[in-house]
Amino acid sequence: MVQLAQVEKEAIEICKEVGHFIHTEGSNFDRSRIEQKESFNNLVSYVDKEAELRLVTALEKIIPGSSFLTEEGTGKTSSSEYQWIIDPLDGTTNFLHSLPVFAVSVALTYQHKTVMGIVYEVNRDECFHSSGNIAFCNSREIKVSAVTQLNESLLATGFPYTHFTQKDAYMSIIKDFLDKSHGIRRLGSAAVDLAYVACGRLEGFFEYNLNPWDVAAGAFIVQQAGGVVTDFKGGNDFLFGGELCAGCGVHQDMLEVISNRWK
Repeated sequence: MVQLAQVEKEAIEICKEVGHFIHTEGSNFDRSRIEQKESFNNLVSYVDKEAELRLVTALEKIIPGSSFLTEEGTGKTSSSEYQWIIDPLDGTTNFLHSLPVFAVSVALTYQHKTVMGIVYEVNRDECFHSSGNIAFCNSREIKVSAVTQLNESLLATGFPYTHFTQKDAYMSIIKDFLDKSHGIRRLGSAAVDLAYVACGRLEGFFEYNLNPWDVAAGAFIVQQAGGVVTDFKGGNDFLFGGELCAGCGVHQDMLEVISNRWK
């Protein structure tokens, strides 16, 4: 097995370099180069694609022969003990509108188990990261919130680009949480939402129709910061199952609210 601490150190520097590229491009972004993917409002730009290419090229040098699962399809997908799961720009719509909440998200798995996560929030220059047991923000140890009561919690969610047939059930869940918490925020980046759960700025995050690259890094960081991450049924199928609920001591209460509405 590779030396994770060294891999983490090098990968953080790569994420920061790519984050600097994204930030620089955002200052003079050419809106004519926005593309729409397979569904309405699922947007991509040349910045996403170039950022992903830079990440894949650099990370492959750290672990030669590693494979990649990426949002834009860059890199080898062949089987390997090591796989990088990458979202080069989580929060693309925010970026395109100059709304300063977006991040580079990189996770590493070994034999299908996540062993490292990095979420670099570009605008605040905050790097959330872990390679096991302890989580950090800019090298400072972080922990999830100590709050245990749902009525004292601040939550976050997101809205999917597809699967609108479940919107009524989802909106009823949101209504229940609005009645039982300090409120709900919609930041527009699942990676940032999870990073903020990990450092205690949020008590919980829930969303459906997610992809592995949206959550792999952030979910791992939450777990290493002392939080709990499950699917909506309380199981472990949150990486590929499309549903995720992450939280501190309010996690079980969150699941109860969700289970009352979600079938």
